[in-house]
Amino acid sequence: MATTEHPPPGRLRAWMLEGLADMGKGGQQATRSAPEPELHVHQGQRWWRVMCLTGVDYFSTLGYQPGIAALAAGLLSPVATIVLVIVTLAGALPVYRRVAEESPHGEGSIAMLERLLSFWKGKLFVLTLLGFAATDFLITITLSAADASTHLVENPHLTSTLHDKKMLITLVLVALLGAVFLKGFLEAIGVAVYLVAAYLGLNVVVVIVGMWHVVTHGHVVTDWSSALTTEHGNVFAMIGVSLLVFPKLALGLSGFETGVAVMPHVEGDEDDTHENPKGRIRDTKKLLTTAALIMSVFLIATSFITTVLIPEKEFKAGGQANGRALAYLAHEYLGNGFGTVYDLSTIAILWFAGASAMAGLLNLMPRYLPRYGMAPHWARAVRPMVIVFTLIAFLVTWIFDASVDAQGGAYATGVLVLMSSAAIAVTIAARRAQQRNWTVAFGIVSAVLLYVTVVNVIERPDGVKIGACFIAGIILVSLLSRLARAFELRVTSVQLDSMAERFVRDMASRKIRFVANEPDRRDKAEYRDKIEQIRTDNDIPGEDFVFVEVTVLDASEFEAGLTVRGEVLHNRYRVLTLESSSVPNALAALMLYVRDSTGRIPHMYFEWTEGNPFANFLRFFLFGQGEVAPVTREVLREAEPDRARRPRVHTG
Repeated sequence: MATTEHPPPGRLRAWMLEGLADMGKGGQQATRSAPEPELHVHQGQRWWRVMCLTGVDYFSTLGYQPGIAALAAGLLSPVATIVLVIVTLAGALPVYRRVAEESPHGEGSIAMLERLLSFWKGKLFVLTLLGFAATDFLITITLSAADASTHLVENPHLTSTLHDKKMLITLVLVALLGAVFLKGFLEAIGVAVYLVAAYLGLNVVVVIVGMWHVVTHGHVVTDWSSALTTEHGNVFAMIGVSLLVFPKLALGLSGFETGVAVMPHVEGDEDDTHENPKGRIRDTKKLLTTAALIMSVFLIATSFITTVLIPEKEFKAGGQANGRALAYLAHEYLGNGFGTVYDLSTIAILWFAGASAMAGLLNLMPRYLPRYGMAPHWARAVRPMVIVFTLIAFLVTWIFDASVDAQGGAYATGVLVLMSSAAIAVTIAARRAQQRNWTVAFGIVSAVLLYVTVVNVIERPDGVKIGACFIAGIILVSLLSRLARAFELRVTSVQLDSMAERFVRDMASRKIRFVANEPDRRDKAEYRDKIEQIRTDNDIPGEDFVFVEVTVLDASEFEAGLTVRGEVLHNRYRVLTLESSSVPNALAALMLYVRDSTGRIPHMYFEWTEGNPFANFLRFFLFGQGEVAPVTREVLREAEPDRARRPRVHTG
């Protein structure tokens, strides 16, 4: 369709909306230009390099996980960590390997569940999951920045200077993260490879040195085992307590959702197709498995050495190992020089973990909200969203006083809800595929994760509170945004079959007159009476009309293509049938298409709808119907500001 000329936007606005992919706001097009050809599916990066991109989130939890485990489980930290590793390898890993099969283009478990539900209940369910996803990713940003500032503040060379600057440092790190994304986040994978290699290499040194001290000072193991036996009695009691404290260790499960989100970056095989990227799926499974195995080894080793080598008081708030247990060992056993290098590496990977989370947010939110009509059109652009997320991260940091411990509950809640939803999604997928054994296995994993989620929420309600705030905010803003965009033309394309094209070509030589008809019995009397009513109400002669009938499929959908089919009923009446999420939008899009394809202004004839105008507007907003004539006219007015070129709407 032809667009209307508008003055060029200012430089700042153009920079902010650079890369925006959306239907234009004024003079919108009902048909989009042909999509750019997709890159070959096999293009991308080797799986182990992409693993480093998700690893900056997953592996960086070593910066605070051993300390959190020690606070939660005390002397039982190594045993509880083994339980965590079993859940990781036997539960989370199989679930997300299946997610990679079912959703190979990075949509993740949310997209799987979206396909299972439709209409408004599906939209609201997805918005709820997006709220928890926002909790997960945003708390990743703020918690990682807070822990990075902890490593900086507690460094022996800087503690006297920065001891009361933790909040300021955290805010600066969050601001720097936002600034990087405003500038443009390129070569992320290359940077991640070096960061992960350096960080894991330094951790290997710390673990080896820690193990050496454990071996050469055998009494520390004896002291630990004696205290453990005295406190818990026997192995069964230890396992039971470990299961009870397991929800507090759930942060060690983070990273799987990010692993699936970065899946489009994984290089596939030469013969991969968009519909069947088997090479990409295979290599993503390698990515997930390798990351889980590496992390499992590190979790067990680090929880053991930190528990037996660090005094219990140092893990508590104000202690030198609080939020930085491995850094404490690095300084204690390898000197402040190595410890400072370790601190710098930890700060870098924690900060970059925030970058991974920001990338996840920018990949997830624009994928759903604008498509649902529940975000302004600029929400597809990166830079405005970066500013929004950065400001929210500032607020979260201030609310939690830049505390790692205080944010742990909210983070765990977001992680566990997403993992539970993924487990439920793959359980349903296995059941539909009639895979009984996998259905039972995934059902057990779902039950375990749901139990852990519920326990975590009960013990640390701050997590669900902040998640509820995100959910309420997303739903409220989304509904208000959809209300504000109610009259936006949102048909992405218009396609006519051969009969419909014939009707349009025939009318193009005369005046183009459409009659909007709500299909009922579709018998001869219905169309005869409709023509007589239109002629009487509008005082026009003849019967040279084409009926247009719209069937609403899913009114909750916002954007969709429009297919128009033509048919002749009762050997006399020409009828165009359309399927859409909104009657007025479909009619407006059809008229704009006909205008552009014929060069003539079409006319559409309506009858007034009985009933309260406000109630009719709500019917339109929620169900795509209602007071069709004035809404169609308003959609046309927004889409085509030039009155001379605007299709005509007649109501009698």
